[in-house]
Amino acid sequence: MSAPTPTAGVFAGREHLLPVRVYYEDTDFTGVVYHANYLRFFERGRSDFLRLASTGHAELQDDHQLAFVATRIEIDFVKAARIDDELVVRTAYDRVKGPRLFISQSIERGGETICRARVEIAVVGLDGRARRPPRGLAESLRPWLAETDGK
Repeated sequence: MSAPTPTAGVFAGREHLLPVRVYYEDTDFTGVVYHANYLRFFERGRSDFLRLASTGHAELQDDHQLAFVATRIEIDFVKAARIDDELVVRTAYDRVKGPRLFISQSIERGGETICRARVEIAVVGLDGRARRPPRGLAESLRPWLAETDGK
């Protein structure tokens, strides 16, 4: 018997879609997804988007000595996800302004939104100071952005 193929994200328009299955480890004792794990699902969506659209975290750190830090996250929990649910994490990078990236995300089950997030990420040097994204990253994201900062 062969191993299953890992699930990968795909693009639909300017959004990235990442299928996620809810496992036992994602839930509390009642089988409901623990609230902090939605952050993990959203992080996976943002990371997969960047890896497919431009550059991954390892390349950003190795080639540019830069990293991402979350500076603001607003989450609206609409409905609970449960063990064995098949979810889709939707990610759209809205704009880049200076060192900040603004992202809209949602998690769906069967086409119904169960959680929404507005995320602000900052690009920082390994010293923790804010830095503009490298030109290659900003340029590769441009086709996916809802708006640009005039450049």
